[in-house]
Amino acid sequence: MKTLTTIELPAATGRRRTIELRESAVLDTRSTPPTSRIAYAAGHVVADPLRSSTGSPTAIDWDATLNIRHSLWNLGLGVAESMDTAQRGMGLGPATALDLARRTLAEAKSAGGSVVVGIATDQLDPTAHSLEEVTDAYIEQLDEIEGAGGSVVMMASRHLARTANNADDYLTVYAKVLDAARRPVILHWLGSMFDPALEGYWGSHAIAEATETVLTLIRSKTDKIAGIKVSLLDKDHEISLRRRLPAGVRLFTGDDFNYADLIAGDDHGHSDALLGAFAAVPRFASAAFAKLDDGDVAGFRRILEPTVPLSRLIFEAPTQYYKVGVVWLSYLTGWQNHFRMIAGLESGRSLLHLSDLFESANSIGLFPDPELSAARATAYFQAQGV
Repeated sequence: MKTLTTIELPAATGRRRTIELRESAVLDTRSTPPTSRIAYAAGHVVADPLRSSTGSPTAIDWDATLNIRHSLWNLGLGVAESMDTAQRGMGLGPATALDLARRTLAEAKSAGGSVVVGIATDQLDPTAHSLEEVTDAYIEQLDEIEGAGGSVVMMASRHLARTANNADDYLTVYAKVLDAARRPVILHWLGSMFDPALEGYWGSHAIAEATETVLTLIRSKTDKIAGIKVSLLDKDHEISLRRRLPAGVRLFTGDDFNYADLIAGDDHGHSDALLGAFAAVPRFASAAFAKLDDGDVAGFRRILEPTVPLSRLIFEAPTQYYKVGVVWLSYLTGWQNHFRMIAGLESGRSLLHLSDLFESANSIGLFPDPELSAARATAYFQAQGV
């Protein structure tokens, strides 16, 4: 492959390492949604660089944020809005999350784009609450989103994790919220590696026991449930759960470590996608689904599998800071003009991590304009004194 130029990156030794810039990967993307799978990219938010800080966590550049949604729709991907990739619970407050959802739903109508919106209970204060208060908080957000014409992803609730005493408490709350829904809901099982406050969700620290609770809920409310997004980074568990779901209930993979295999599937079925990783590699996802739609599974794998090591690096522990990598790559690829995050979250990853992300992304030809990406990375590292 032709060498365009080189870049010097920070290295763990304290010196610099020189790598060759690769040409941008040539990808046949499509603007229409895939027909073989349902695919959502969980979108991030672009901070207002002049106003964003730890003390002003919800300063958002609305134009840039919505432009990213249009870019995802133009690649045929749906948008999963106001979820953890958008820093929900890590800088994005409930009022701003609702505002973001309304704006995206309005833009989707004009663009013909697909959207699902996360709902939670984050309007409650952090103290303990009754099950009834948690239920009412969910339903309040459900009514807001459905009233705006949207369908929801029922995100895991830190308040419920704190309040529930057993599996029956989870079943009680979820059943009431599902009964109140006017459209089928996507459930979300988010592992504690993404949010430590969710440890023991579904009433058990044992995955096998928690799985039985999830299946009990789904089987009792099948007509209310469109699917479940599973974000446990456990491929074998996801496949096992997928095979046990009732007909008509989809499994949306949230496994940012193993998505290529899980979406490709096997003789018993496949996972659909609702992934933060797709916000980092959207062109590759679009081109891969085009191959899958044409029945070319090998071509799908050939395009998407090389992105998995990059995604694993983005989502390495502490996993909750993966949003930093998503924003860093958005900046380097030219989808936004700065590397600032709401609540100052860009400080959640080290300069060495950002350097490794550049090298990994470059190795697969992620950057549409490698020289622009190199110039931006070099300027940023120099500004940090390295």
